[in-house]
Formats: sequence, C-alpha cells, structure tokens
Amino acid sequence: MGVTGPTGPVLDRDEVDRALARLGAEHEAIETSLLALQDHAGRRLLEGAELTGVTKERWTSAEASITLLWTYFDAYTGALRRAREIRTRRRWSSREDLVELTELLRGTGVTVAGGAANTSAGAARLSEQFTLSQLVERMNDLYASSLDMVVAADAVWSALPARIDLLAAELQRTRRLAHSVGVRPGEHPAGDDLERITRTLTHLREQVISDPLAYWVPSQGSSAPGGGRPDTSTYDREARALEDVRREIDAVLAVRQDAETRLVKLRDLLSRADRTLAEARNARGEVLAKIAASEVPAVSGPPTALQEQLATAAEYRRHAQWHRLSPLLEALEQDAEEELLRARESLTAVTAPLAVRAELRGRLDAYKAKVARHGLAEDPLLVERYDAARRMLWSAPCDLRVAEEAVLRYQRAAAELLGPRVPRQGEPADRRGEA
Repeated sequence: MGVTGPTGPVLDRDEVDRALARLGAEHEAIETSLLALQDHAGRRLLEGAELTGVTKERWTSAEASITLLWTYFDAYTGALRRAREIRTRRRWSSREDLVELTELLRGTGVTVAGGAANTSAGAARLSEQFTLSQLVERMNDLYASSLDMVVAADAVWSALPARIDLLAAELQRTRRLAHSVGVRPGEHPAGDDLERITRTLTHLREQVISDPLAYWVPSQGSSAPGGGRPDTSTYDREARALEDVRREIDAVLAVRQDAETRLVKLRDLLSRADRTLAEARNARGEVLAKIAASEVPAVSGPPTALQEQLATAAEYRRHAQWHRLSPLLEALEQDAEEELLRARESLTAVTAPLAVRAELRGRLDAYKAKVARHGLAEDPLLVERYDAARRMLWSAPCDLRVAEEAVLRYQRAAAELLGPRVPRQGEPADRRGEA
C-alpha cells in the first residue's frame, strides 16, 4: 500500500484477492436471501390476493422495494464481475489494474439508474452512485423491511384462517344440534348468539384474507423480521361464546333425557307441600277449638300457581319444546323446594300451642309419679292442685297461661313437701333424671 490514488491507498494484490473473496461471499449470501424471498409462500400469496387496507398499502411499497432490491443486486453483480475480470487479466496485476480495482472496490463506482434509485431515495435523479458497501447496506435495509411484511402476513394467514374454519365447522355442528332441540334464532337467546357468532366469523375470515396485517401485533423492541404475533382476540372471544352456547345446548339435552324423572319429582314435592298445608289447616282448626287465648297463624292455600306451571312444563315435554322446558324446570325445582319448606314451617307454627299443652301434661304427670313414689299421692293439697291443673289441661278450650300457672303451683307444693330432695322447677338436668 505504498502508492495512493483518488480513493486513498491503492490496494495490493493480496488485499484485492481478500476483498474479492469477501464480496463474493456477500454476493452469494444476498442471492440466496433474495431467491428465498422470491420463493416465500407469503410473497406468492400476497401477489395473488385481493388486498385491502394497511396490507394493500404496505405490499405496494414492499413490491417496489423487492424490485429495487433486484436492481441493486444486478448492479452489485455487475461491479463484482468487472472487478474479477480486471483481476484475472494478468497473474501479477499492474499498478493501473490495482488503481482501477481500488476505485471499483472502494469508490463510488457502482451506478444505479435514476428510475430505480428514486424509488428508494425519493429524489428525482438520472442516476445514483454507490460504493459496494453502501449498496450492501441499502439492500439489507430493503430486504429486512420487505421480509418483515411478508413474514407477518404469512404468519397471520397460517394461524387464523385454518382456526376460523375449524371453529366454523364446530359452529355448523352446534347449529344442527341446536335446531334439533328447538334452539332457534328469535326463540332462544342461544339461537341468537349462534347467528351473531356466524356473522362475526364470516366477516373475520374475509378481513383476515384481504388485510392480514390488520391482525398483526408487532413485538415491542424486536428488530428481527416478523417479530410479533397474530391478533387472535376476536377469534378467542367468539370461541368462548360458542363454548357457552354449547354448554347451554348440553343443558337442554340433559333436560330432554331426564325430563320425565324431574317432572315426577316436582309432582311429588308439590303433592307433599299440598298435604302438609292441608294438615296445617286441619291442625289450625283443632288448635282454635282446643286452645284458648292463643294467636294461631293463618295457613295459605294450595300452591295453585306452581301446579299451573307444572302443567305447562308437562305440555312443553309433550311437544318436545326442550329449550322452553329447561329454564322452566330449573325455576320450578327451586320454587317447589321453597314451597315445601314453607308448608312445614306453617305446620310447626300452627301446632306449637298443642306442643306446649303436651309438654305441660307430661310435666304434671311426671311430678305426680314422683310424689307417689314418696308416699305423698294422697296429700289433700297435692290432690287438690293436681285435679285443678288436670281439669285445665284436659278441658277444651284450654287456656295455656292459666294451665301453666296451675302446674307450677302443683310443683311448688310438691317441692315443699318433699324438702331438699326435690330440685326447683327450671333445672332440666334433674328433670331428666327424674324422668
């Protein structure tokens, strides 16, 4: 490198050979990449598709970039071929050859016609001069942007249409199943959901095919071509909605399979509630006749509204209207359980005075047996008080408050005669022991 030229020190033969070897390797790598881009499935699909939206805009730009890439590559190839021809003129290159090679390998000796260069640079020039390094850098940039667009579109087309088609096939099977059990648009919410999902999936597939880049989410901070992922949020939402509809239809199918069993159970529940209420009404009449000065709650009538709904459910079953029967049965089962519980509570509330009278009778007889064991059954005071309490408890109507006072007077008299051996009234453990 002792001599110099317009581009600096003139390369010697070894430096020229090393530069040509490096440039040849770069040329081979660039050619391989361009051919791979040319044969890329995504690029072929983009060429044949009717594009819209952002994909159409970006593909128009990418097509121009790919054309410019080949123009740059041809210029690069021509410069490399010329350099090799100069180097092979002589075994030992002359100084003039080395100066020419240095200018070609290091200088701005690569000319690109203005029409091609203006596509990238944007300036109206007849031609543009590049060094080989500048040309490689320009090609790398164009290749990266073009490949990024092609890979992104191909990734969306590879991911979404096939999944949409699978979901659409599942949707069709679900629609046929729904139709078989009466789940139809306008008659059941699930039928309306199926119609909406169908419209959404049809529109989504059309959009994905014509504008795939509208469903591409680039990765933040990623510089690699195709860095990102397909946007599947719309697809995922409709897939979840279809699963919800399928569960609803499964519930309707379950109703169809065990409708008769559930109807029999409902009839039994309502019958038990009706019998319990009838028993409560009879008990109320008995209480009013036998117990005085006591508030007895009223008893409601039979559950006629539920019986009517049960008849409607049976009608739905006869006409195979399973989508109507499903929600009605669920509501009826809950209402019937609650009705039976209310009937039992009503019977308990109505018969409470009779239970109190029975408890007082048992307490009176228990004390009588106790004093009898101690030989005091014939005591005049105890006999008098026992007879008074018994008349009140076994007469109708019975005043519970007065009867309880009579039982307490008998207990106190017995306690005074028995002394400390008899516990006071109100100590349940002793009473249980005596019993």
